[in-house]
Amino acid sequence: MKRLAVTMGDPGGIGPEVVVKALHSAEVRDICLPVVVVGDSSVISAMVKLLKLPLKVRTIEDLKEAKHSKGTINILDVPATYRFTKNKPTAEGGRACVSYIRKAVELALDKRVDGIVTAPIAKEALKMAGSRWPGHTEMLAHLTGTKEYAMMLTGGPLRVILVTIHTALKNVPDLITKQKIVKTIRLAKKASDMLGMKKPRIAVAGLNPHAGEAGMFGDEEIKKIIPAIKMAAQKGIFVSGPYPPDTVFHKAYKGEVDIIVCMYHDQGLIPLKMIAFDTGVNVTVGLPFVRTSPDHGTAYDIAWKGIADPSSMIEAIKLAAIMRL
Repeated sequence: MKRLAVTMGDPGGIGPEVVVKALHSAEVRDICLPVVVVGDSSVISAMVKLLKLPLKVRTIEDLKEAKHSKGTINILDVPATYRFTKNKPTAEGGRACVSYIRKAVELALDKRVDGIVTAPIAKEALKMAGSRWPGHTEMLAHLTGTKEYAMMLTGGPLRVILVTIHTALKNVPDLITKQKIVKTIRLAKKASDMLGMKKPRIAVAGLNPHAGEAGMFGDEEIKKIIPAIKMAAQKGIFVSGPYPPDTVFHKAYKGEVDIIVCMYHDQGLIPLKMIAFDTGVNVTVGLPFVRTSPDHGTAYDIAWKGIADPSSMIEAIKLAAIMRL
């Protein structure tokens, strides 16, 4: 990669803190890759002062000015015209988040950066700002005109990719279709390619207990999931399942599979956060550029206190640096 853009996230949350701490960490400095923060230089400067770190905030107008230099944070300034509020969601904070993301997407689509890492935003703040998008994933897909995309999360030995994302649990059985499952399996293969895996082992989780037990506990496996697996396998993808949800994650934990296709949000995120709560990374697969994000929220309750853990942001930057389209 040539360059990464890191969006600052909600100015009232922990985004500015984890960004500053991550860029100061030896792990990120060792990547030897120019990283540019897209956000508000006054907010980043205030955070550096709060944390009492020996860092210089360097505002740039052209990405060519970005240097990989110890002790310096490069920032492409997208200043706000308001005084931001700490520790709670606001319409102003929501609008600021959208402006940072729009700018980073523009840079990525113009090939001026090779990937973006997004600090946390809050769905409530987006709603207060009148945003049409419920979160990062949907926003990025819309801004790039991407039709086929999926959320993948990595943490420790687990990688999970989701057929459905942010929806009520009662909606899931009707939302999963053979076509959506096949699409997600294809995106699981794409994600594996981006990570440099030669022969990825893709496992598909069932929806129901015991993967339906031959139709005794639901017929989604018979009608939708098994046909989708067969169709993907016919296209040359090494995929197996459906596996009972209560055993498939143990197989991945032991290294027997590389990525699990999950039917709904919590099916994949509960086991992943159990073992990698502080280091999980969210990846949007299918975009025309690499995008990662820490797998946590804005944590308004601890924001601007200097106590936020940057581990997930560090892992998100490290992962973005090694992924390839």
